[in-house]
Amino acid sequence: MKFVAFERKLQGTGASRRLRIAGKVPGIVYGAGEPALVELDHNALFHALKKEAFHSTILEMELNGAVSQVLLRDFQMHAYKPQVLHIDFQRVDSTTKITKKIPLHFIGEENSPAVKTDKCTVNHVITELEITCLAQQLPEFIEVDLSNLTKGHSLHVNDVKIPAGIKVVTHGKPNPVVATPVEPVAEEIVVAAAPAADDKKGKKGKK
Repeated sequence: MKFVAFERKLQGTGASRRLRIAGKVPGIVYGAGEPALVELDHNALFHALKKEAFHSTILEMELNGAVSQVLLRDFQMHAYKPQVLHIDFQRVDSTTKITKKIPLHFIGEENSPAVKTDKCTVNHVITELEITCLAQQLPEFIEVDLSNLTKGHSLHVNDVKIPAGIKVVTHGKPNPVVATPVEPVAEEIVVAAAPAADDKKGKKGKK
């Protein structure tokens, strides 16, 4: 994805507030050289942030006519307004090694024995993986094939096909669960018992 940034000459709380009033978002680009203060069009950025690829892939940033590769590193939103307050990017090149969370895309779930035969539902325990790799190897997403999932057997990180050159960061957990089938819950129908004949007679006698 490509986006346009503009050089930001003023900094400070007052300058940032004026930028936001003018429909701009203050930001910074760091790494591989001197940090650069930038500003972006708010509406264009707001819509870009809704796209998964903007968060997980290498982006092309045009600044002063030059294009460089960057990664989205952080952004701040207003507490209750749909407004982006600030954004951070990191410059990358072929030698930059990064650690980043990548979304998981699940496929084949409806054709798995767990769902098709045993009528289970599938609980996606993990929806993203933290990985370490060179920036140029960064995938937009990692595909998880659930077509062989069976009742009573979960799918773990070690079962996921990870592209070459990419290492999964599990923070000490040896083999976390990614997805697990959940068996359908049987509904119990409770029928209220009819009152006994003696109880009816007793109630009539008390009148």
